[in-house]
Amino acid sequence: MHVFYEEDGGFKVATVKESQPASLMVEDVRGKRSKVKGGNVLLKFERPGLDEILVQAEQLSTEIDIDLLWETCGEHEFGFEELAAEYFGANPSAAAQIAVVLRIAASPMYFYKKGKGRYKAAPEDNLKAALAGLVRKQREAEQMAAWQAELAAGKLPEAFLPVLPKLLHRPDKNTIEYKALAQAADALHTNTTRLLQNVGAIPDVADYFLQGFLLETFPKGRDAVMTEPVVTPTDLPLAKVQAFSIDDVTTTEIDDALSLVKLPNGNWQVGIHIAAPVLGIAPDSELDKQVFDRLSTVYFPGDKITMLPDAAVQVFTLQEGAAPRPAVSMYLEVSPGFDILSHRSVVELVPIAANLRHDQIEAHFNELTAGKQDGPDFPWKAELTFMWRLAGEMEGRRGRADDPNAPVRIDYSFYVDTLENGEKRVRILPRKRGSPMDKLVAEMMILVNSQWGKDLKEAEIAAIYRVQNNGRVRMTTQPGPHIGLGVEYYAWSSSPLRRAVDFVNQQQLIAMINGTKPRFQKNDAELFAAIGSFDTAYAAYADFQDKMERYWCLRYMEQENIKEFSGSIIKENLVRVDGMPLVLRVPGLPELPAGSTVVLQRLKTDWLELNLDCRLATM
Repeated sequence: MHVFYEEDGGFKVATVKESQPASLMVEDVRGKRSKVKGGNVLLKFERPGLDEILVQAEQLSTEIDIDLLWETCGEHEFGFEELAAEYFGANPSAAAQIAVVLRIAASPMYFYKKGKGRYKAAPEDNLKAALAGLVRKQREAEQMAAWQAELAAGKLPEAFLPVLPKLLHRPDKNTIEYKALAQAADALHTNTTRLLQNVGAIPDVADYFLQGFLLETFPKGRDAVMTEPVVTPTDLPLAKVQAFSIDDVTTTEIDDALSLVKLPNGNWQVGIHIAAPVLGIAPDSELDKQVFDRLSTVYFPGDKITMLPDAAVQVFTLQEGAAPRPAVSMYLEVSPGFDILSHRSVVELVPIAANLRHDQIEAHFNELTAGKQDGPDFPWKAELTFMWRLAGEMEGRRGRADDPNAPVRIDYSFYVDTLENGEKRVRILPRKRGSPMDKLVAEMMILVNSQWGKDLKEAEIAAIYRVQNNGRVRMTTQPGPHIGLGVEYYAWSSSPLRRAVDFVNQQQLIAMINGTKPRFQKNDAELFAAIGSFDTAYAAYADFQDKMERYWCLRYMEQENIKEFSGSIIKENLVRVDGMPLVLRVPGLPELPAGSTVVLQRLKTDWLELNLDCRLATM
């Protein structure tokens, strides 16, 4: 006696050796014995033998017309023996009965299993839907195979173009385009992004990084939108000053300006004027919501993404020659010996007489000329000289006076120029940190941010402070010292066109100055949320800026065909490249003390990873 039984989702035949009420001991065609539950046995038969039955059944199974079989069984539940008799005629052979089971099992769209050896035909609508799905899958499989062949041949399928941004940055792994791409990448032993680069889908790596950043950080679009007109107050008092700003040539969001007036008592009035967008952007307005959504202007070489729409920036920026702009001003009375005798804060309209630019004024006002009475005159020389001396005094009082023996610290400015043919070329210009222009502006901003922080604290008005007392700088609503700057309190307030924290603090400042109720109270949940959001966004923006600066450093090397370059050891195999803000890991470097100079050979650039393969040339 032989049996046909089901085990582990498959079908087997074997010869019965021993029989128990609930189980059988059987032996297969290879002589292997095993125990089979009686409930798993579908059919018992004597002929043909084991070596013939499955061969015959599988052959018969391939000949069964599945559609006819489905039509034969009717709507009711049935046993496979009944269906075999309907299809093959009365008293079907064991091979025929097994053939029916095999055909049913291979056609789950046509038949549903209902129990041991029992089935039911799928409803017609279900079957049609399943068959349509099968046809679609077959068609998709053919299409995917064609795409994979194109990718393997180094060609980007045309169908990928409309979905390319998603494939590069936010792939939907359920789409057939991604599945084809992933399978092609696996076959070529690479990843999907690298494969897309190899087939020309990333012609501009800088744009690839930018688009990825925008999709992740600004899904609503890179440009802030002006949805309503901005109206600024016209009834503010007009400041009796001629203010000037100091910025890079690319700056359009001019937040701060300075002024200097000689007082009748022989002292000087120093004005620090901060643009006041708060006066034209009402709480909970659309622009206000954008401030809290975007949180900061994003800077990166050759471009920027502003926090406020350009149209709004133009209303508030401290532009020379424009109508007097609304500003929050702090006035200092300063003695001829540069002692700050008093300060006061007002909200007013400020006329802007000049926007001084670094590239123009530093030729006249620099480390060699600052503070010297001789030499040629230039616009704003007297004002710059007085404020530079005041800045030096303030720096010393903070305990941060320049150490002549300290190593020179260099900042770098990136300028990306687009040529007539569309090619982009980068310029990387070093600037000594702490130049007279930098010190002048920095000290004035440190003063205004620290003094306003103190004023808000004493007025018991909530604000956002930057605190450093254990090495790490953090933002908090609790006033505290900033050890690194050497000030008692420090609240960002000088860049309200560019940072949401400054915008928030300006709202609080204006309420303090005008004696009105501030927008935010202490322990305000919205204030805490703003701090958390700003911290996260500011870190992401800084990371993106660092990535783009690294890209343009590598691009500069290629652009200038730099084959060899020098650098200094930071530690182990970490090298800081001379002349640009680029740090590389160089495997295989000998053990050298920090500060050692090495000369490296540039070998190959990995643009996606922003890595540079190089080797030691000389030490």
